[in-house]
Amino acid sequence: MEYSEILQGEAYRFLETNEHLGKHVILLGLAGSYAYGTNQEHSDVDVRGVALNRKSDLLGMTEFEQYVDDQTDTTIYSFKKMITLLLSCNPNTIELLGLNPEHYLYLNEIGRELVSSSRLFLSKRAIQSFGGYADAQLRRLQNALARDSYPQREKEQHIFNSLKNAMYDFRRKYEKIPEGSLRIYVDKAQNPRLDSEIFLDASLEHYPLRDYRNILSEMNNIIRDYDKIGKRNKKKDDNHLNKHAMHLIRLFMMAIDILEKGEIRTFRKQEHFLLMRIRSGEFQKADGTFREEFYEMLADYERKLDFAAKHTILPDEPDIEAVQEFMIRVNERVVKDEI
Repeated sequence: MEYSEILQGEAYRFLETNEHLGKHVILLGLAGSYAYGTNQEHSDVDVRGVALNRKSDLLGMTEFEQYVDDQTDTTIYSFKKMITLLLSCNPNTIELLGLNPEHYLYLNEIGRELVSSSRLFLSKRAIQSFGGYADAQLRRLQNALARDSYPQREKEQHIFNSLKNAMYDFRRKYEKIPEGSLRIYVDKAQNPRLDSEIFLDASLEHYPLRDYRNILSEMNNIIRDYDKIGKRNKKKDDNHLNKHAMHLIRLFMMAIDILEKGEIRTFRKQEHFLLMRIRSGEFQKADGTFREEFYEMLADYERKLDFAAKHTILPDEPDIEAVQEFMIRVNERVVKDEI
């Protein structure tokens, strides 16, 4: 496929004619399977991009957050919304800053500066954001399989990993929890219906009750969601199941790169063979469930992510001050009609 020709068709005319797009667009790139290198013969072409907010958005009464064209699977985020998503290390948008050069369909001067400034947005927030997306992907996979026979001890471990990801986020949302005063771990079950069980050790003094209640509520919601697994009867076709499984592993790969190397690598060249083996169904059994080898691989990536999270040199928070200076500099040019 000649990527340079993708936007030439009549279907993409909205990029020129829409009032929010046109000259305001600073970046357009491939998304989805083409960006990851996992595309197949009939894969759809997804496009993602960024457009500057107009002067009237910044000073007047108009608003613009994003433009979606369902026909071409294109989503264009406003500059302001994109920055917000990047600061949270949102997996679906941070990947736009780590595309292969040939996968950028359009980049102007500001778009290039945004891509080259990718390190400003990287922080330990990636632990929760990528971990949360991976958890959601795993739940979709398990719910689709409706596996009543899914081993309870393995399910308990996945619940534990989801809870750990949530705890990273508690530090930003609630009153700071003193180190070591709130600890979760898996041990032999006291509940006779379980093989293993998650336990909580809490030692808090003078801690806001409402924050503590909210923390326990969020933990309870995670456990409740997992307890629904295996109680749905509707199954997705094998292609979708294998695609879910592939993206689950890919999310771990990207998160580990970010935490270990401070690097956003969207195109998975080195892992391409493994990802395509998953997508092609090599890890799926005849009954539609997944082989033990897949869950062993998943557990290995979970361990790698946990190690990377504990040893990363990334800051707790992104460089907000530098990002704000960049935003102000760009928006001042918009207001002065210099773009």
